[in-house]
Amino acid sequence: MKNTKYTLLLVVLVGSLLPLHAQKFQGLALTPPMGWNSWNKFACDVSEELIRETADAMVATGMKDAGYEYIVIDDCWQVSRDSLGFIVADPKRFPSGIKALADYVHAKGLKFGIYSCAGNKTCGGRPAGRGHEYQDALSYAKWGVDYLKYDWCDTEDLNAISAYTTMRDALYAAGRPIVFSLCEWGNNKPELWAKEVGHLWRTTGDIYNCFDCVQNNGTWKAFGVMQIIDKQDGLSKNAGPWHWNDPDMLEVGNGMVSNEARAHFSMWAMLAAPLIAGNDLRKMTSETQSVLANKEVIAIDQDSLGIQGFRYAVKDSVETWLKPLNNGAWAVCLLNRSTSPRVVEINWKTFSVTDSLSNRILDTTTREQYKIRDLWLKKNIGDTRKTLKTTIPAHDVLCLKLFK
Repeated sequence: MKNTKYTLLLVVLVGSLLPLHAQKFQGLALTPPMGWNSWNKFACDVSEELIRETADAMVATGMKDAGYEYIVIDDCWQVSRDSLGFIVADPKRFPSGIKALADYVHAKGLKFGIYSCAGNKTCGGRPAGRGHEYQDALSYAKWGVDYLKYDWCDTEDLNAISAYTTMRDALYAAGRPIVFSLCEWGNNKPELWAKEVGHLWRTTGDIYNCFDCVQNNGTWKAFGVMQIIDKQDGLSKNAGPWHWNDPDMLEVGNGMVSNEARAHFSMWAMLAAPLIAGNDLRKMTSETQSVLANKEVIAIDQDSLGIQGFRYAVKDSVETWLKPLNNGAWAVCLLNRSTSPRVVEINWKTFSVTDSLSNRILDTTTREQYKIRDLWLKKNIGDTRKTLKTTIPAHDVLCLKLFK
C-alpha cells in the first residue's frame, strides 16, 4: 500500500510538471491505423474470451498479413475505481486482467488498444477519465496499451481542446508511445486543432450499418456511409502522416450487401481513413474477408504520400474521386450512388487535373500515358490511350489505379 501511495504521488507530481513540455508521441500512425474495434458488432458485450478469439482470428484469416494490427476493446470493459482512484476492469468478464490480455495480443504479433472517455462517465455509463487522466495513462502504460480511443460523452461544460490536450499530456508523461484517437464527433472542429493533440480524430457522429440513410435516435443521429462521405468535403487539407481525419469505423461484414460493402471500403481507402474493422472476425464470410483483405485497395489507403482523396466531379449520380499516390500514380474511384446501374465514359485524352494540396498533376492527354488497373478485378485493363466505357452497378464502385 505504501508503494502504491508513492506511485499516486508521483503521478500527481508528473501531471503538474510535464504538460508545459508534453506533446503527442511522434513516429506513430505514419499511415492511417488499421485494426479492429469491438463496438460496431458487440457494443457492451465484451469479454476476455472475445478479445483473445478475435486476435486469433485476425492472424488465422490473413487480416494481420493484410496490414491490420490493432485489437481495440471499446466501452464497458471497466466497472469502477479502487480506493485510490485507479480504474478497475470487470473481474467477471476479464478475470485475467487487462495486462494479461494485452500480453496475449502482443504474443500474436499484434497491438492492443483500449477505450475511455473525456467525461465523467463513458457512453455506456461506466467510469470515465475526467479528473483521472494521469492515473489512467499510468495504468495504460503499465498494461502495455498501444492505442487509446477517447470518447466525448457526459462532458457537460468541458472544453474539448483542453480535455484532449490533458489526456495527451498524461499519455506522454506515462512514457509509453500510444496512438491517441480523439472521438469527439467533429463537434468542435478538431481538424483545426487536433493535429498537435492526437494521431486521428473523428469528423462525424457514429456510423450506422446502412449505405444511404440516417438513424434518428432522438437526442442524436447515426449516419450511413454516404452521409459520412458527404461530411468529409473540404477536410483533405487537414490530413497527412501521423494526423488523420477519421470518418468512423468500418461496417463491412455487418449486413450490407457485397456491392455496398465494396463501395464503403473503397471510399474509406480513397479518404485515407483509418481502417478499423467492426465485424465478427471469427465468423466472417469469405466474401467479407475478400473485401477487408484486398491488399490492392488497402495500398491506396496506406500510400506513403499520405494525401486524402477528393471529389473531382459528379454526373448522373456518379461521383469521380481522385487520390494522388507515391511514384506519380493516382487512384481513381467512380462511385455510383444511384439505386440503378449507370453507364460511365472517360475520355482520357481530355483528362487533366492538378491537385493543389500535393502539387501533383494527373495528365492523361496525348503527352502522358498511364496503365490502368482495376483494383477489384485485380488485373490491368488497358491504358489511357483508349476511352474507358463501362457500367457501374447500383451502390457500387469502379476503383482504378493509374500508373506509368
